[in-house]
Amino acid sequence: MKDEALSKGILIVCALEVETQGQLDDYDVLYTGVGKVNATYALTTHFGKYGSYIPYDLVINYGTAGSRKIKKKTLVDCTKFVQRDMDVTGLGFMRGETPFEEEPPLMLDFGITPFNNIKRRAVCGSGDNFVEDRTQYYGEVVDMEAYALAKVCHLRGVPFVSFKYITDGADEQAHEDWETNLADGIIEFKEQVLNEIPIIEKQDTTGDC
Repeated sequence: MKDEALSKGILIVCALEVETQGQLDDYDVLYTGVGKVNATYALTTHFGKYGSYIPYDLVINYGTAGSRKIKKKTLVDCTKFVQRDMDVTGLGFMRGETPFEEEPPLMLDFGITPFNNIKRRAVCGSGDNFVEDRTQYYGEVVDMEAYALAKVCHLRGVPFVSFKYITDGADEQAHEDWETNLADGIIEFKEQVLNEIPIIEKQDTTGDC
């Protein structure tokens, strides 16, 4: 039976089932596949089923990520997102800036989330490559989907937050470290995030937050 709070309009979005290790079978989860294109298509299609009305009060993205600034096995609350592989600097645009697009801005900022128990906040840089060297690094943590999901939610007016479990150092050992630390992330996510959702729902109902 699904958690009562999650039935009240919370969608969890992940790239791969292997990242959740079968731990979210009782929750409302959308698996998108890897990369920004797959993430955009999957979430847009899912929202499209509901027409102009989207029955979600919050979209939560969970996934693994690499970082050269945050230690491994840390669960991070990401509320700011950049597109790290958008590089048109040769035409005078900033790295991460989509040319000739006024909306959304260079960095998507969803502000402070209600998950105050997670102390580490970070900027997430998303791109369609698995980062294993410094030349590909941009942002405090790097993944392959969060920016795309954040942009879809931004354009549709849906609150969004992303939690990333740091599995690797975004270096030459990234692939091996990702596989080694993968299973620990979903445990941290359930304990630190999903267990807090009923409290957040209750606070929203009473108008205390």
